[in-house]
Amino acid sequence: MDFTLYIKQFIVDFIQILNEMSPYLLLGFLFAGILKVAIPQKFIDKYMGQKNSRSVLNAALLGIPMPLCSCGVIPTGISFYKSGASKGSTVSFLISTPQTGVDSILVTYSLLGLPFAIIRPIIALVTGYVGGMLANSFDKKEEKIEEKILSEVKNCDTNSKEGCGCGDSCGTQVDEKHSKLYTMFKYAFVDFLQDISKWLVIGLLLAAVISVALPDDFFASYIGNDFVGMLIILVASVPLYICATSSVPVAAILLMKGVSPGAALVFLMAGPATNAATITVLNKVLGKKTSFAYLISIIMGALVFGLLIDHTLPREWFTLKGLHATMGAHDGHFSLPLWLQWGSSISLTLLIINGYIQKTILKRKITDDTTLVDKTDKHLISVLGMSCNHCKNSVEKHIGALKNINSAKVNLEQKQLRISGNKIELEIIQKELESLGFEYGGEIDS
Repeated sequence: MDFTLYIKQFIVDFIQILNEMSPYLLLGFLFAGILKVAIPQKFIDKYMGQKNSRSVLNAALLGIPMPLCSCGVIPTGISFYKSGASKGSTVSFLISTPQTGVDSILVTYSLLGLPFAIIRPIIALVTGYVGGMLANSFDKKEEKIEEKILSEVKNCDTNSKEGCGCGDSCGTQVDEKHSKLYTMFKYAFVDFLQDISKWLVIGLLLAAVISVALPDDFFASYIGNDFVGMLIILVASVPLYICATSSVPVAAILLMKGVSPGAALVFLMAGPATNAATITVLNKVLGKKTSFAYLISIIMGALVFGLLIDHTLPREWFTLKGLHATMGAHDGHFSLPLWLQWGSSISLTLLIINGYIQKTILKRKITDDTTLVDKTDKHLISVLGMSCNHCKNSVEKHIGALKNINSAKVNLEQKQLRISGNKIELEIIQKELESLGFEYGGEIDS
């Protein structure tokens, strides 16, 4: 086939998948903004702090609708842990959150249908609960973690001008200079969209590439065995970094190419819930036993539920009616109006472009803002591993709460932390950063 035909088909498939997803994505982002201003920190402290089954269940229930990307869930979960959540609650949150989210559930419905949209949050709840309980059982025989770092952290003073300082990490802090409505829309269509946009585009591109490159019924013809295909996808998914929303179009195309519904579910679970960075951080912060509980719960959960779907549920439940209709495979299937699809796609594209513009403006503002108070210690530190606004807010919260620190500002693009204060001890800064799962890269000459 002529190469230009591949390019044309790639563009057509990319646009068609984007049109199918974009209305539900925008609605999901709006719900994300609502959650941003709706969940108070007191709720987290009350319902996630105990080492019992109720706290584990609460953490899973809290994580399922929360719109956090795979990288954003790491500092958020660790922030909960450092704020008093048990290991079991933390693991439950870390397992359930990246598998779903209001945005990914809506996108799942748009591309994969209602059964997948219902099953995904149920499985996230079950695997999160099992993983959390397993982590608690391992933790019973261990001594309680020493609070050597937490002793350096100030108590969260909600009456101070910076509030609790958690920002997007707990999804509740509202800028006092703006209304809740402003905070909701800014988080939904600027902050959260910035976190997810790169991986969303990558997921769409990957889905379009697979759609063009692989022949129909590829898995059925070349692999044959559904369980073998499930194992192959699991091995590829565990170290892979992909967010819950961007995994959906890839899973949809894999289904169209002949992979079984169970194998598609394995990708939807293991892809967003695990990646090499998450495993490394958990092993470092929560310990090997807790990391094992986290991994084994996701791997076994993916395989068990994948097999259940393949062997107990009707396969016709998982036909891609919506996507096939978009691709022209079926006629007469209900679809959103074309004007709404195109309008949503154009709006989403403009919002993504605006996000990158906002990043550039913020980068210049932080770079220019280098002076605070006379006779103040100032340090510019390299911090590796920060990749989203949740990482940024987690670092600013915990470093800013240390003794003698007056200000802590992160430049996310340059992976830099600018701190000021009196008698700053960089060793304490390093320990705090490493306890959050980031890498201390040393001081930079500013």
